[in-house]
Amino acid sequence: MPEEVEVDIDALRDEIDGQRERQGGSLLRWISLTTAILAALAAIASLKAGSSVNEALVLKTDATRLQAQASDQWAYYQAKGIKSVVSLATIDVWQAVGKTPPPGLSAESKRYLAQQDSIREKARELEHKRDEKSHEAELLLSKHEIYAAAVALLQISIALGAIAALTRSRLVWLGSIALGAVAGVLLIFPMLRR
Repeated sequence: MPEEVEVDIDALRDEIDGQRERQGGSLLRWISLTTAILAALAAIASLKAGSSVNEALVLKTDATRLQAQASDQWAYYQAKGIKSVVSLATIDVWQAVGKTPPPGLSAESKRYLAQQDSIREKARELEHKRDEKSHEAELLLSKHEIYAAAVALLQISIALGAIAALTRSRLVWLGSIALGAVAGVLLIFPMLRR
């Protein structure tokens, strides 16, 4: 029997595996790079989301404090009104019994009414400041929602990047990049909308 021709299949297999590795290695490097960029964007979006919600909570707290102060002013306003009415009623009682009311009662009633004007202005000013703080907080909360959506999309795009690396699927990787780009636009949008 003739001697078998020996073909070095191991060397051929190593060459094929090397070619695959070089081709796949390039894709893996690009997937790794884009995934790292997406992770950095996710960190920025997460920080922005946390920062905006914290600022909104501080503003909401300030608005609540201002509302309490305005309520105190309105209670004070009502107290001055009641004191004025009591002074006027006392004058009426004095006059009803045919006596001259003490001279200070009329002046006291007018003083209470005058004080009411400044108290009302202070209460309205506090309510205006409350409304400004509350409005600013609402704007920050809307930014927070956009940042939170960007974080979620970036996390999904990072997961797609991992799937692309495992399957070496260029299409899944491109989907990851596209989703990351949408998230990047969401991240930039609130910054432009100051």
